[in-house]
Amino acid sequence: MKLGRLNHVGVATPSIEKSVAYYRDVMGATKIHEPFDLPAQGVKVCFVDTPGDGGTAGTQIELIEPYDQSSTITGFLAKNPAGGQHHMCYEVADIHEAKAWFEAKGARVLGEPRIGAHGTPIFFVHPKDMNGVLTEIMETPREGAH
Repeated sequence: MKLGRLNHVGVATPSIEKSVAYYRDVMGATKIHEPFDLPAQGVKVCFVDTPGDGGTAGTQIELIEPYDQSSTITGFLAKNPAGGQHHMCYEVADIHEAKAWFEAKGARVLGEPRIGAHGTPIFFVHPKDMNGVLTEIMETPREGAH
């Protein structure tokens, strides 16, 4: 298994609207996608693009807000009311190969692969097996994905 590029950093927020204003007005973001609901994952999502270099896409910031009170992000925000870094997401060529590789290493994969916000399969690896960082693994998105 070969780990690919850092696709995005997930940032939990109590308000996507306020976070978008921060990234636009303070950080100077110029490419902010339309927010959308992802009820199957229990979140509302908005991607903020960072500039790439040499014609490659930059890493994205994934703003995630609870969809409702049952969202797992609700618990994170209860401990971190202002929000904060929730996870990091890396691309892989083959999601099933990556899952088998992590499991063979003894890492705790949290659930089966499912479709994530980019429309490609994802899974998460427990932070205790990833140097304290909740890690999302996603199959490299197709052209035109978020």
